[in-house]
Amino acid sequence: MRKVSSYATALLFSLCGGSLVLSPLALAKGDCPIDNRKSQAVGERSGKKVQRSYEAYTNGSLDEAIGILLEVNPSDTFDKAYVARMLGNFYAEKGDMSASRKYLKQAVDADVLSGTDHAGTLRLYADILLQEKQFKEAIPYYYKWIDFTCKTNDATVYKRIGVAYTELEQWDKVLEVANKGIELADKPDQTLYQMKLTAYYNKKQYKNAVSVLETMIPIWQTEKRLWVQLAQFYVVTESYDKALATYDLAYKNGFLETEANITRLAQLLNQKESPYRAAQIYQKNLDNGMIPKNEKSYKLLATFYQNAKESSDAAKYYGLAAEAGNDGELYLRQGRLLSLEQEYKPAIAAFKKALDTGIKNPGEAQFELALAYLNLKQYKPAYQNALLAAKDKKTERSAKSYISYIKEKARINNITL
Repeated sequence: MRKVSSYATALLFSLCGGSLVLSPLALAKGDCPIDNRKSQAVGERSGKKVQRSYEAYTNGSLDEAIGILLEVNPSDTFDKAYVARMLGNFYAEKGDMSASRKYLKQAVDADVLSGTDHAGTLRLYADILLQEKQFKEAIPYYYKWIDFTCKTNDATVYKRIGVAYTELEQWDKVLEVANKGIELADKPDQTLYQMKLTAYYNKKQYKNAVSVLETMIPIWQTEKRLWVQLAQFYVVTESYDKALATYDLAYKNGFLETEANITRLAQLLNQKESPYRAAQIYQKNLDNGMIPKNEKSYKLLATFYQNAKESSDAAKYYGLAAEAGNDGELYLRQGRLLSLEQEYKPAIAAFKKALDTGIKNPGEAQFELALAYLNLKQYKPAYQNALLAAKDKKTERSAKSYISYIKEKARINNITL
């Protein structure tokens, strides 16, 4: 025996003495259309086949149930609508949504089914239209359901209407129904708030988007995505202190799980005069694999260390970046930082790599080599590199100012240049 599905339950009929009648409805007159719709019974000729179809369905023979209904061919308007409704439900369960839409539309457009049946068919038809991405068509049927049932307090229906308006990019309508749904919901519904957020974002009303997120986060405190979104919107609205505080709190709680978010946190720390912490966080995530080890990452980390006055570490990562990207300019930066730390021999190696790799102004590396050799009291290579640097317009003046000094130091130390 088939367990009756939600679709079948929606049929709402009962078998009485071999004939099929609709479930009894409250007939009290009222202001609502659903209350004023009278019950009717399917005609005897159609009723027998409808009964057979339902029995086949409950016995697990869905195709047989559909086949029996297709043979009914009723002439009465009510019978046509009733059979169409059953076929729409059965085809929906079968997964043939095209056929389901066809028959459900016949049933709802006839507008003759009794109150509960018509209401259920309207709702199911709208839901299937939404599921099948017929967004523009779904919306009016949801409103027809609201008008027919007078259920203006169903947050779920407003949410579904909001989904349709979102897909249609009608942002003012999205805000209207999302606010209605939020007002009616028994408990906070994240989807409705997310609709508002999406609408404000697309309307470029970023401060309103911030307000939505500031409302959402206290409700869904462990929702990682919301923290990141709020931090991003703070950046967009140029609230950089709030952005940093939000990113930082999200990081401490383990909510930042992408390279982009870690990078943004580090950049904000660097901008807010915390370059050493920026470097520590960035290096930790470089080491653990969150951030890829490539020229771009090494260069950024080197910049953080350089801003933090950690020249040795900065030099190390400029060197790695230079190697990864075969970039002579980065070797030049590495050499300068090594010289600053009085590590002249490794600095010389870096300057030579800069020249071998190629830089825009070779005189810059040659002048730095001259200074490094001079500090090592190696006057001959210092003099040779100073002469080369003097040929580059960018370093000509500085190099020439040292040539005489190097000559004098060589003379004092009895070195032949």
